[in-house]
Amino acid sequence: MKYINIANTDLQASNIIMGNMRLPQLSTAEAENLIRSAMEEGINFFDHADIYGKGKSEELFSEAIQLSPSIREKMILQSKCGIRNGYFDFSKEHILESVDGILKRLNTEYLDILLLHRPDPLMEPAEVAEAFDELHNSGKVRYFGVSNHNPAQIELLQKYTSHKLIVNQLQFSIAHTPMIDSGITLNMKVDQAINRDMSVLEYSRLNDITIQAWSPYQHGFFAGSFLGDLEHYPKLNEVIESIAQKYGVTTTAIATAWITRHPANIQVVVGTTKVERLKDSCQGSDIRLTREEWYQIYKAAGNMVP
Repeated sequence: MKYINIANTDLQASNIIMGNMRLPQLSTAEAENLIRSAMEEGINFFDHADIYGKGKSEELFSEAIQLSPSIREKMILQSKCGIRNGYFDFSKEHILESVDGILKRLNTEYLDILLLHRPDPLMEPAEVAEAFDELHNSGKVRYFGVSNHNPAQIELLQKYTSHKLIVNQLQFSIAHTPMIDSGITLNMKVDQAINRDMSVLEYSRLNDITIQAWSPYQHGFFAGSFLGDLEHYPKLNEVIESIAQKYGVTTTAIATAWITRHPANIQVVVGTTKVERLKDSCQGSDIRLTREEWYQIYKAAGNMVP
């Protein structure tokens, strides 16, 4: 397992993250087996959100692992707040209330990282900054970040808070690559050249913000996995399978390695409930694809390399 230092923190984090959105699909025993398997593979980073299972993901996680102080100190726990029933809420009151609920469900005294879960157009950045100060000063949250935010939204919030925003969680996979598409085809009159995210990848690297890739094996917005989808991605699956055979690993490992090969040190959020799929993902943590292989996979997904 490869570990990275999350900039502006003392966190040495696995580049594979166990995502817990689907954890409530499991029994307590199954959840325990999945979490312990993740730790045995070297994963020390666990991602939550208060809306996952309407809080049941966090409750089950704590119950399954019996989150004692000795286990807690081996983990980096991250959760997210801000999404309510049909709207977003970055009010100070809601952020503070959400964190108290998260800590209670996880049975821990603090979060290592709190992310604001998708942008709130009605955000009052000074109010968010007050919430961050209160959470940090009370010891409830060590570090802060965002998810699905563009550079201007981050700049607006960063202007008001003294806490460095250290993480941005973004959708990224071989079959969902707007973060890199427009940069490759700059100034070309093709759809791929459309800048859909204000160059968030380059912005993150310039500002020492760690990107966490969610839905790393999906295409579209929860449209399904591209792995094994021979109807829509026959060439991509052929190329990935060939490279997987070369390295003696599964296609899931290669899909992971394609993301971790990027020099931005992107973390991969793996949300599977299957132990074997989790282990397959971890195989890709240390694989360093060649440049030729990386571009071969990118092109096989239907992208242009001029």
